[in-house]
Amino acid sequence: MAYYSEKYARKQKRDREVMIARAKDLIAHPKKYDKVTAAGSGAYVQNIAFDKTTGEIVDGRELVLDGAKIAEEEKYDGYYSIVTSELKMSDHEIRDTYRGLARIEETFKISKTEFESRPVFVWTNEHIKGHFATCFTALVLIRLLQAKLGSKYPIGKMIESLRKYNCTQIDNTLYQFVYYDEFLEECGKIFDMKLNKRYRSREQI
Repeated sequence: MAYYSEKYARKQKRDREVMIARAKDLIAHPKKYDKVTAAGSGAYVQNIAFDKTTGEIVDGRELVLDGAKIAEEEKYDGYYSIVTSELKMSDHEIRDTYRGLARIEETFKISKTEFESRPVFVWTNEHIKGHFATCFTALVLIRLLQAKLGSKYPIGKMIESLRKYNCTQIDNTLYQFVYYDEFLEECGKIFDMKLNKRYRSREQI
């Protein structure tokens, strides 16, 4: 079964634009990225390589945006192709079942990559249960936040922004926040929180 979804096409285009913007930033500032933080956006960069020991981007290579790869992906925006052995299902039933499976698969991928649920580096039953409980709680929270924001941002972008939103102590009780972006701005609006304040005391934090 093959079909086209305008909504899916817009989502693919939006997600790719975010990755292309990150790829351009990676090309301009390779020192800011490593194998983990370059995930996704690195696929749009030609000649990129990572140090096997440190994970850092190897110096001395000419990093170039892969325009041919981008153009090739754009041709298939919005198109689905599903092959199934189910002969008694209608087209709509096949599509809805596939959507559910794709959502589950994406969830496991997020758990493994973004929340590092695998591999597991603990060995007692209590620690293993605690590890997975933490990972799945984080997954539920990030999904709720994604829904709250109208699914405007991919999970990877959301987690990257949240991880960068931190501060540096510059005095006994004064802290300077060092990162702010459009995702955090949206979070501030929805939850009525002033996340753009650069300096705050310990009490304010």
